[in-house]
Amino acid sequence: MANTFDTRKSCVPFDQSSTLVAVIELSKDSWLVGGIVPGLERSPAKKLNANGKREEELLALLLRWRDEAIKSGQEIKRIAVAFESGRDGFWLARWLRVRGIEAYVIHAASTAVSREHRRAKTDRLDVELLKLGWLRGEVGHCKMVTIPTPEEEDAKRPGRERETLTSECTRIVNGMKADLTRLGVRNFNPKLRKASEKLGAVCTPEGGPIPPNTAAKLRRDMARLHQIKEQIKQIEAERLERIKRSPEEKAHAMILLLAQVIGLGIETADMLVREALSRRLRGRRAVARLAGLTGSPDESGSKRREKGLARAGSARLRTGMIQLAWRMLMFQKDSALVQWFRARTADGNPKTRKTMIVALARKLLIALWHMVTTGEIPEGFVLRPAAAA
Repeated sequence: MANTFDTRKSCVPFDQSSTLVAVIELSKDSWLVGGIVPGLERSPAKKLNANGKREEELLALLLRWRDEAIKSGQEIKRIAVAFESGRDGFWLARWLRVRGIEAYVIHAASTAVSREHRRAKTDRLDVELLKLGWLRGEVGHCKMVTIPTPEEEDAKRPGRERETLTSECTRIVNGMKADLTRLGVRNFNPKLRKASEKLGAVCTPEGGPIPPNTAAKLRRDMARLHQIKEQIKQIEAERLERIKRSPEEKAHAMILLLAQVIGLGIETADMLVREALSRRLRGRRAVARLAGLTGSPDESGSKRREKGLARAGSARLRTGMIQLAWRMLMFQKDSALVQWFRARTADGNPKTRKTMIVALARKLLIALWHMVTTGEIPEGFVLRPAAAA
């Protein structure tokens, strides 16, 4: 396999006469495997049904196709397998690579498709569409996803779980407030630690107690809210313990460095490092594309217009960066980036601010990437003492 990896094109010279290519269309119930086998006029295809051993069947199928190519007089030096990213994740690619098979994961949104109003779409057509182009080195045919290690994937779990739990907290609190508002109760805070104990003393504007079924639901919601908050605290404590245990680890060192920036906490630093900054990125454009903070121009002849953000990258990263950009306006007022934003929004127009905050988020992400890779502190940024991080 190649020593270098470029998501845009294959860096390995493609010899069609000695390369067996297979593309898999994955689904919950079955896998459809299509192949290009040197020496065979037909394009073989095989459906693997759900029986718990599809990966073993896939490997046996690849080896059988290789043997058929050898019988036809072709020498197979390379077997390349690709499939689109989706719910199955990356485990299959890692499983195949351990067994000496080249495996690639295709960015699902990067493949070119027909713009016909009613385009025929089947698993078999998708398999045919994905064959060969990337391996031949065609830039723009599709893009591949960098396959993370199990450790890299696992490191993202705490931050994503915390995000889910935080959203669940918001949902529960909003539901409790809605129940109380429906009864006309506006002077009771259901988020308090002892709210469940004080609920019995709450009266509606009519002077009566909260109806029993509603009160029971509120107590269940409060118990659930307390449990979720405890789980969030546990996640945060475990993360701090891991960082304290091995601060010299590359990702942990990046997190501690970012956490020195006033206005940027451990949670945001962890998200930035795990989702983006710990990856090997080619340059500033790749950093901006990863967050979907690049534009999407539409040019044809004399027509020139901008359709807005591409939004092709990580929504989690894009949302976090825009929130961080707003925070930087408060905590890093004297920095060059904030001064740049202030100069371009001097007219006070809300539309201008909304547009320019995205540009600030893009510049800020690139500046933080430079910070963790080269140690260059963004101009004017105020840092905490290292020990306080």
